[in-house]
Amino acid sequence: MTIWCQGTLDTEVYFLYNEGSHSTSTETLQKPGNKGKFFYPSVTGEHAGKYCCYWYSSAGWSEPSDTLELVVTGIYDYNELRLSVLPSPVVTVGRNMTLHCVSHSHYDKFILTKEDHKFTSSLDTQCIPPSGQCQALFVMGPMTSNHTGTFRCYGYYKHTPQLWSIPSEPLEIHISGQRHHAPSLSVMPNSTVHSGENVTLLCWSMYFVDTFILSKEGSGQPPLRLKSKFQDQQYQSEFSMSAVTSTHSGTYRCYGSLDSALYLLSFASAPVELIVSAPENRDHTMENLIRMGMAVLVLIVLSILAAEAWHSHRQTHHADGK
Repeated sequence: MTIWCQGTLDTEVYFLYNEGSHSTSTETLQKPGNKGKFFYPSVTGEHAGKYCCYWYSSAGWSEPSDTLELVVTGIYDYNELRLSVLPSPVVTVGRNMTLHCVSHSHYDKFILTKEDHKFTSSLDTQCIPPSGQCQALFVMGPMTSNHTGTFRCYGYYKHTPQLWSIPSEPLEIHISGQRHHAPSLSVMPNSTVHSGENVTLLCWSMYFVDTFILSKEGSGQPPLRLKSKFQDQQYQSEFSMSAVTSTHSGTYRCYGSLDSALYLLSFASAPVELIVSAPENRDHTMENLIRMGMAVLVLIVLSILAAEAWHSHRQTHHADGK
């Protein structure tokens, strides 16, 4: 990590002060210059805090600079944080959504961040007995394209606000209706299947699409993403699901996007409902009784035929004896 301090062209010495640890670093220049460089080859929790710099030149001491807050993440690794979204990670313009951050660790606060650093929000946690699970609900909206992107949440304690936990898994938020067409979605072999069978959801469009996105309604889970292929005079992607279970049941929609704007999606396809039922459990009692009855009947017929043949043979032998 490198922290730069900018002064005047005749600056000779730069000082970097950490308010948290009350430590000062000094950078003496071989010749006067307007930048001081403070390099840290290995960052630890001790480097977190609020920094300011000041410098000394031929004009004397400067005023302190504006404060720079440095946060160090990955400090706490008690339990993994989980981030989910309701109603869906794909949202329509103008609607609201709720991001749910949860952990079994008793952090004082959760903070939600966006990958491009254009959004940060912090909330007190609510811990629920008896499970002890702590959570925070971040309500966002009305949705615009500025709300799209990749989000993560962290936990921290009030007495060390610059020391954050490891982050949650990233969660992508998309906004639909940004391209004026909708792809089509179909399911093979059928929309109603038995548990353990394989299912393929085919998303396709006659318009150019770089990537297709498949979203399950109300799941709160990240959507599936596949690059499109041009095949059979259309752009398409096949989302394959092996050995499906009842958790795969639900309503699916697919969307199209361009690589130049990954989070801005087309209108949604018509919904497709997938129903996964339990394996067929047939009662074979009657079938077994029928088979046993047929076997007994065959034995009776064979016995009758054998008796008639024996009786006929005996009569013939008796006549020859006379």
